[in-house]
Amino acid sequence: MTTGIQSPPLAEALVEFPDNRLLIELCGEFDRNLTEIETRLGVQILRRGNLLAVHGDAAAQAEAVDVLQSLYTRLEQGRSVDPGDIDREFRMAAPDAPGPDAQLEMFHGGKVEIKTRKKLVEPRTDAQKAYVRALFHNELAFGIGPAGTGKTYLAVAVGVNMFITGQVDKIILSRPAVEAGEKLGYLPGDMKDKVDPYMQPLYDALNDFLPGKQLAKMIEEKTVEIAPLAFMRGRTLANAFVVLDEAQNATSMQMKMFLTRLGEGSRMVITGDRTQVDLPRGMPSGLADAERLLGKITKISFNYFTSKDVVRHPLVAAIIEAYEKEGGV
Repeated sequence: MTTGIQSPPLAEALVEFPDNRLLIELCGEFDRNLTEIETRLGVQILRRGNLLAVHGDAAAQAEAVDVLQSLYTRLEQGRSVDPGDIDREFRMAAPDAPGPDAQLEMFHGGKVEIKTRKKLVEPRTDAQKAYVRALFHNELAFGIGPAGTGKTYLAVAVGVNMFITGQVDKIILSRPAVEAGEKLGYLPGDMKDKVDPYMQPLYDALNDFLPGKQLAKMIEEKTVEIAPLAFMRGRTLANAFVVLDEAQNATSMQMKMFLTRLGEGSRMVITGDRTQVDLPRGMPSGLADAERLLGKITKISFNYFTSKDVVRHPLVAAIIEAYEKEGGV
């Protein structure tokens, strides 16, 4: 015979979804979306016709219901629901859907969205949200933090948005061609062949936002340029959206050279990770100098990311945290 007071079974929370077709999309193939929510919150979700019954403790139930309703609202608006959207709902409280002027509303606390030719891009953490706002507000912005936090991806998305809305005439993406353990001269081909592997992450981002034929035409017409940092010397970059990626590998002189290219009607974004400097030992990073010298200048924004903002595979955040505990590598 057992003794003590037995807890009564937990009540269930019932949520009704009127459109059965959208409910199928909400559940996902083989109920994978429900499984993801169950795993994160420690609840059980059962489908009963057009109802979902959520079992678990009260706080987890309430959060699961909020997530399910937010995702269903996305589907009603004609948007998709994928693992990234579920992740976003857990990382940040989803505000109500924006009104007709989404870009204006996002400056006043509404949903932050970036429209490109191929997809609608939404920040997945509060730090990403603040960063996107800074990119729209400031002519010169820095995004600093570990790999996988969306620094470059979001900057390129904003650049594409500003191009297709006519706010800039071209997009210029650049990186220092620093040899990270391999000798550039040993690679086969001409200079373009040698440099393109360094630029590939920038091509990848553009391909996410622009149709292939349009991107190829823009590159041919030079309304999109992707070039090593050294190629920026002597230019004045007017009416352009300019991104310097991997800025921790720029020297102090290169950073000064790049920053002083800023021309009339242009926006400039510098992204980097202070823990991944590939410069020769003893050579200071231009990104660190820029932080020190420009941090108090108004109209220049600095946004910082941590391992909590990593939106790649969850293991990436764990790996970064492990290295940070050892003092960084």
